[in-house]
Amino acid sequence: MSGYSVLPAISTSFIALSAILVAIGWRLILKKNREAHQKVMIAGAAAALIFFLIYLSRTIFVGNTEWGGPDSLKTVYLIFLLFHIVLAAVAAVFGITTLTLAFRRKFATHRKWGRVTAVTWFVTAITGITVYVLLYLLYPGGHTKGLFDAIF
Repeated sequence: MSGYSVLPAISTSFIALSAILVAIGWRLILKKNREAHQKVMIAGAAAALIFFLIYLSRTIFVGNTEWGGPDSLKTVYLIFLLFHIVLAAVAAVFGITTLTLAFRRKFATHRKWGRVTAVTWFVTAITGITVYVLLYLLYPGGHTKGLFDAIF
């Protein structure tokens, strides 16, 4: 067991933390506490960014873990994973857009985007945590190969 094996748990914890912070931020804005909302949402975005940096680093240097479950579930898992990846990309673009609108003080548009962004991020977080559970807890994955090892 290498030190890298803890990275998926750490990165998934940041997904969960970001979703919790977005939920708290949503509640704060409903209570009209704009200052606290802003701080919590920035913290949520930072947690999402930390997840992404850990995930990207692990993907480049360690590699992605192959499906370790039964072959009968592999296609279902891969479809689910593809759904999660597409949803995460959409959620990231929505998140950047929503934050940009807030920083530009376009609050009416920010409010509209924010609702969709938050719900999209909650689903992304749930599917990301599900991928982690499937790949590392229920069906421990197979071989990994880092990008540099694959190239060189």
